[in-house]
Amino acid sequence: MTIDIKFSLDDSDIEFFRGVMNRAQDGADHCTEQEIIGAARLLLQGVEPAKPPLFVRERLERLSTMIAMLEDPDWPLDGQERIDVISALAYFHNPADLISDDVPVIGLIDDAIMIELVARELKHQLEAYDEFCAYRSGEERLRGEDVSREDWLKAKQEQLMKRMRERLGRINRTSRGSTRLTR
Repeated sequence: MTIDIKFSLDDSDIEFFRGVMNRAQDGADHCTEQEIIGAARLLLQGVEPAKPPLFVRERLERLSTMIAMLEDPDWPLDGQERIDVISALAYFHNPADLISDDVPVIGLIDDAIMIELVARELKHQLEAYDEFCAYRSGEERLRGEDVSREDWLKAKQEQLMKRMRERLGRINRTSRGSTRLTR
């Protein structure tokens, strides 16, 4: 048996969480990138045996994606995009979050809400990284091995060349070198 519990956050609720995030970011100013990532990773490691509700698990997967996006050597996230993701993870560096993570079932709800809010703000970065991972995974499945950047570029080039040749198949070349569309 499952029970659905739904709640909505209005603008003032969202503003409250943004304020909490801003304070967490200010408190993490002295921290290194690795310390912030490590704190977020600790949250994930501490949750695995606990079997949180689906709502929380889905958000924790997004948190895991944010960490992976920062650490993936094939995804060179830098500049403002990197700063945005690190800032989003700053909340998890604060050991005194809104609801103690030790409280069964609901202890991670505040974390899940915060992840949802930052995931919405990082929507484009997360979508791009998800597409990149899907492409990389597809290439690895096709080739049956790890695929290097050069392999990806070659595969993409081959794909584009094939499409170009298919399109050129509609063009009839004359012996003088000019092109004429076929009907």
